[in-house]
Amino acid sequence: MNTESAKKALFLDRDGTINVDKGYVFKAADFEFQTGIFELVQQYSNEGFLIFVITNQSGIARGMYTEAEYRKLTQWMVKKFAERNIRIEKVYHCPHLPEINGTCECRKPKPGMIVQAMNEYGINPKLSVLIGDSERDLLAGKNAGIGKNLYIQDLISGSKF
Repeated sequence: MNTESAKKALFLDRDGTINVDKGYVFKAADFEFQTGIFELVQQYSNEGFLIFVITNQSGIARGMYTEAEYRKLTQWMVKKFAERNIRIEKVYHCPHLPEINGTCECRKPKPGMIVQAMNEYGINPKLSVLIGDSERDLLAGKNAGIGKNLYIQDLISGSKF
């Protein structure tokens, strides 16, 4: 990976960051976007950041919903951003749960999904930003060398947004 790249990315957690965390959401009817999320992501997009979603989806491993149901909701979510002229470059997900599947490199706080995006798109981690709602999210960003790791709670509370 070329760390000298000028490409920068915004990495977003899904549940609790893009949408209100209601626990194992897999239907559009249950998906409630966070207040201000579109405006926040638009600011980064306007500044030339590529936008990615990185999300743990252990509900798949738990048998609570299928990969197909997850993908259908993901397509719907990406379309809702596109309707506001915000391009989500790619959505990465970890369907694993260590107790069921064993360990993997993609489940946050491991940086696997972020590293994969950086390798696929030639992203410079030092110029990039991760926004999440949990310590696990921010640790994944730190473990991947992301330059700025922020809690969504600090951004949508009005202090910086």
